[in-house]
Amino acid sequence: MLFHAVLGLNPGVRAFADALRADGHTVHTPDYYDGKVFATLDPGLAYRDALGMDEIVRRATAAVADLPAGLIYAGFSLGADCAQLLAQTRPGARGALLFHGAAPSEVFGGPWPAGVRLAIHAMDRDPWIELPVLEALAAEAGGELHLYPGTGHLFADPELAEYDPEAAALMLARVRAFVA
Repeated sequence: MLFHAVLGLNPGVRAFADALRADGHTVHTPDYYDGKVFATLDPGLAYRDALGMDEIVRRATAAVADLPAGLIYAGFSLGADCAQLLAQTRPGARGALLFHGAAPSEVFGGPWPAGVRLAIHAMDRDPWIELPVLEALAAEAGGELHLYPGTGHLFADPELAEYDPEAAALMLARVRAFVA
């Protein structure tokens, strides 16, 4: 299950999902933005705020309601919140891949559930993240924290100016190893 960022289910998210599908994985990409896609953060953030986090969480939870247990939940930025919530609260989660953000486990009823694998990916100087939070969650879960040099937030999205092809390729390779 791959959740999109505030820009919506854009071509970059679709391409990432397609790369995993090419490896033989089933990847669900719910669109909790009603088909809206934004080229920049400000209108995407405004739409997120108009929907409200309660509604986004409701839509993300509804997207998995009819799916079996045993999923790996993944998400980019805003989508990392949805992925983390479901990995922590939905029985049978196999893992979580949190891209460009994470919250303390207490936000979603913590502690991190035993047996649920975790990998967090972010740039080491991303102004949108709180590095101590990522470090603490990775330590609590016995998970992986992958930091890439730079300041880009959505650095794996080839549609964006902050795209870092080297970091994106390394992240995808690490994700492939995680889901394998």
